[in-house]
Amino acid sequence: MEVSRAAIKGIHGYVPDYILTNQELETMVDTNDEWITSRTGIKERRILKGENQGVSVIGVEAVKGLLEKTNTDPLDIDLLICATTTPDMAFPATANIIANKVGAKNSFSYDLQAACSGFLYALNTGSQFIASGMYKKVVVVGADKMSSIIDYTDRSTCIIFGDGGGAVLLEKSEDDTGIIDSILKSDGSGEPYLHLKAGGSRKPASLETIQNKEHFVYQEGGTVFKFAVTNMANTAAELVARNNLSSDNIAYLVPHQANKRIIDATASRIGIGEEKVMLNIHRYGNTTSGTIPLCLWDYEKKLKKGDNLVLAAFGGGFTWGATYLKWSY
Repeated sequence: MEVSRAAIKGIHGYVPDYILTNQELETMVDTNDEWITSRTGIKERRILKGENQGVSVIGVEAVKGLLEKTNTDPLDIDLLICATTTPDMAFPATANIIANKVGAKNSFSYDLQAACSGFLYALNTGSQFIASGMYKKVVVVGADKMSSIIDYTDRSTCIIFGDGGGAVLLEKSEDDTGIIDSILKSDGSGEPYLHLKAGGSRKPASLETIQNKEHFVYQEGGTVFKFAVTNMANTAAELVARNNLSSDNIAYLVPHQANKRIIDATASRIGIGEEKVMLNIHRYGNTTSGTIPLCLWDYEKKLKKGDNLVLAAFGGGFTWGATYLKWSY
């Protein structure tokens, strides 16, 4: 029986112009370039500046570039999914805003929130609409404006995150390429270690929550690091084993760009060298839902049709997973 699957037929990314370097962070908080680089691998990150500039700005630019590159009429888009942890507002969905601004008037659209694993979750969700035959063209956006929820007096978090994102076009695969297999996981017991305390229905915004800085990312770094290293690496290894992949036939590991040490541990677990690891954390930091599409965008010219890619991510929640795909162009 013929297996129908979705394939990535285009990728485009966008990052804001403003570059926040480690040297500038040294003037804002008690830290230094050597400390940041040795622990995270980050040298700089991009920040979206200006009034009334939400994450939709990043999504719109990524999708506009994607549609232009793939010569796609926005009216032909059936569905647009936006993976983000930093929506413009609680409602409407940021995906609705993006679809409207790019002219995707015939699509329906919604947001998906799974923290740093959001793009993988959304990619696999979108691929099912293609594989089922329900839709022909699906756009998946992964983007975050993490600077909007970061306390720049907290050196444990402000050094890590940046703003940016990307978008992919999914269509039906006409050959053996496309999204082949995935393992997606979650564990809600991770809530105490990585979360945003206030602003939701459990603890709505108030003068007290603002004064207590409860609208910023809270992270217990050591616990999150250990859980991320174990689960992201193990899931990637499980996916590689069940698809008979090896260091010889994997073109690239495409890891979530959270921390260089987590990336190295995942690469080591599946037995591939650093030359086969997509890496741009030094330039953008952790853009949460945006890291994997930004990696694909940065490395697009190096990819060849049929290349085996292993995508892996870990995020707050906890959420994590891995996806195996063959590059389609």
